[in-house]
Amino acid sequence: MSFEQFSFDRRVAAGVKSVGYDTPTPIQKEAIPPILKGRDVLGLAQTGTGKTAAFVLPILQRLTKGPLGRVRALIVAPTRELAEQIHQDIVKLGRDTKVRSVTVYGGVSKGPQLAAIRRGVEIVVACPGRLLDHVDAGDLDLSSVEVLVLDEADRMCDMGFLPDIRRIIRQVPENRQTLFFSATMPRDIRTLADRILSEPETVQIGAMAPAETVSHALYPVPEDRRKELLVAMLRRTSTGRVLVFTRTKHRARSLALHLKKQGHRAAGLQGNMSQNQRQQAIDGFRNGKVDVLVATDIAARGIDVSGISHVVNYDMPDTVDAYTHRIGRTGRAERSGEAVTLAVRRDWLMVRQIEKKLGTSIERRRLADFDYGATFDPEREFPRAHPSARRSRSTGGRHFRPRGRR
Repeated sequence: MSFEQFSFDRRVAAGVKSVGYDTPTPIQKEAIPPILKGRDVLGLAQTGTGKTAAFVLPILQRLTKGPLGRVRALIVAPTRELAEQIHQDIVKLGRDTKVRSVTVYGGVSKGPQLAAIRRGVEIVVACPGRLLDHVDAGDLDLSSVEVLVLDEADRMCDMGFLPDIRRIIRQVPENRQTLFFSATMPRDIRTLADRILSEPETVQIGAMAPAETVSHALYPVPEDRRKELLVAMLRRTSTGRVLVFTRTKHRARSLALHLKKQGHRAAGLQGNMSQNQRQQAIDGFRNGKVDVLVATDIAARGIDVSGISHVVNYDMPDTVDAYTHRIGRTGRAERSGEAVTLAVRRDWLMVRQIEKKLGTSIERRRLADFDYGATFDPEREFPRAHPSARRSRSTGGRHFRPRGRR
């Protein structure tokens, strides 16, 4: 199947061609037809599956007809980074149309956003808090919205945006098309979806499990040796871009500084940074000036960077769903990738839960010639859940193994 079978307007088709899209991904193949028909859609898909284009292209198709100069599509996202990524996709795919888009989020001046809104836009891509600020001030009129998109709804719930989402829904017309995308479906999100969607078409593309293109590895390590192990792994292996996750903003900042002192082209990404600093870090990671990006979960939400060869869990995530979200940054667009976890003793229970989700035992590895300490025994710290369990599959990705032994 090719994109030609969707019969897009020639201007939208030109945008598809300009970005090099040829064959739709599974989420695009399943979601685009009902969206084009005006149906509500509940999309369950993990990150990296191409879901942004799955809703952006039908919206552009819709907006090639009808009036311009008023907000006809509203896309709500949990983070500034995701909002910017969606906006950039709209700009690229809609370059030959007259459709205009603006991003609306906090942490930056309202002035440029307000100026763009007053010039007239058809699509607003927004984070909930700043969007409501503009609405409450009378600066933004949502009464003409024809399409409402809630992207990564589960993360918005995790971040406490559910009350804001309910307020936003009250601001848009009841007679609208609603597109609801989420990687997971916890109870609160299921309740919200049931309330706001009308006879939706459900599209589920591997939503509840990590991507098949990602292999998994566990490196048991003493708590006080994690930093040294990460440095040793990065030195010994030729990698692409590496995304490292930490649990706290302070650790993201300090670990990035440590890696830079060790000679790595590293940068941190965390919530205390200004928007310009955050964008500079992401742009550096995207254009190759930064090889290692150290980020917190929320700050990394919405990163759309190709060529991430490894995701490293420096700190174990709090939930299995968070693990799925993290590793969705690699193995994208059917490329192989590797998820590496530096596991300490307290992570034992979460490792078991992740293995249950994967349906297999995660391969335990030990970096050769690394000093783990005389008393540390990785087999004792992290025995396999079931001795007979098969190892997690290898996808041919680049492993953190010494050069010359790969």
